[in-house]
Amino acid sequence: MSKRFLVTGGAGFIGSAVARHLIRETEHRVLVVDKLTYAGNLSSLAAVAADSRFRFVRADIADESCMRELLESFHPDVIMNLAAESHVDRSIDGPATFIRTNVVGTFILLQTALGYWRHLPAAAAASFRFHHVSTDEVYGSLEAEGLFCEETPYQPRSPYAASKAASDHLVRAWHHTYGLPTIVSNCSNNYGPYHFPEKLIPLMILNALEGKPLPVYGTGENVRDWLYVEDHARALVLIAEKGAVGASYNVGASNERTNIAVVHEICRLLDELTPAPAIGPRELLINFVADRPGHDRRYAIDASKVRRELGWYPRETFETGLRKTVEWYLSNRSWWQEIRSVVYRGERLGAGV
Repeated sequence: MSKRFLVTGGAGFIGSAVARHLIRETEHRVLVVDKLTYAGNLSSLAAVAADSRFRFVRADIADESCMRELLESFHPDVIMNLAAESHVDRSIDGPATFIRTNVVGTFILLQTALGYWRHLPAAAAASFRFHHVSTDEVYGSLEAEGLFCEETPYQPRSPYAASKAASDHLVRAWHHTYGLPTIVSNCSNNYGPYHFPEKLIPLMILNALEGKPLPVYGTGENVRDWLYVEDHARALVLIAEKGAVGASYNVGASNERTNIAVVHEICRLLDELTPAPAIGPRELLINFVADRPGHDRRYAIDASKVRRELGWYPRETFETGLRKTVEWYLSNRSWWQEIRSVVYRGERLGAGV
């Protein structure tokens, strides 16, 4: 049955993947709401923008009157909240923006959703869902062994992680206190097409293409669990459609890699796909730099619950997903060249000075 999805942050990296998936693979209608900050990009939605089931509105989730008007006019069956400031380095340099969007914005969205839900007819109220999308960084840092599961205590260690932990707690409180039918999901590190080039994988791809240094924090031994963004988008829609009210789901693909191993693989792929004799082997561009303040050692997700209860599995291995990602950046230079020339040129962020 066709539903109405309101996707906040839908011009961002993960949000745009969700919007593209909903239009291409389902019968649902989609309203994307995005403030279009530096990381929001309408070009990421161009492939589905002309579809009659798609609509975009530029708006801030912290604008209560605007959110109320959108809920009353669009009548969503699902609110999927992906609106967030998401870069740890930027949160170190400027935490106030993260508190405003991730904490205050989520609070305002919850309040407007609660008022909207309370006035729905009984059947619509029973099927309504508020799906809040979060991160594994709320759990803190792991040592060499162990996995984050849904019962892992929260221990956020960066301003970004703390702001997302706060928003997760708000969502659960609105469910337990007011009965709002909420679901929370926490994901591992995403990568793939349309990724803003401040993050590790796209930054390394573009710097290596341009023959620039590849800055690797510390010794490069920090471990992340990588999830291809289109696999994540499928999981998010499945959770919104079939997840249990009040439940949490961890989404990951069991692809642990050290940062330095990821960079080496990017170099190898680029040397294979687009050799550059003038640059030489890209791994020679690797440059170890001062570590990020409070850099978490390791993240790793136990995704057995979402696999067992909802039947979701990733389609991409890290190898196939990374190759697709590199090939996408090679084939879509116009998307990232404008960003590199106007918005973000690859400068160091998050030094904590």
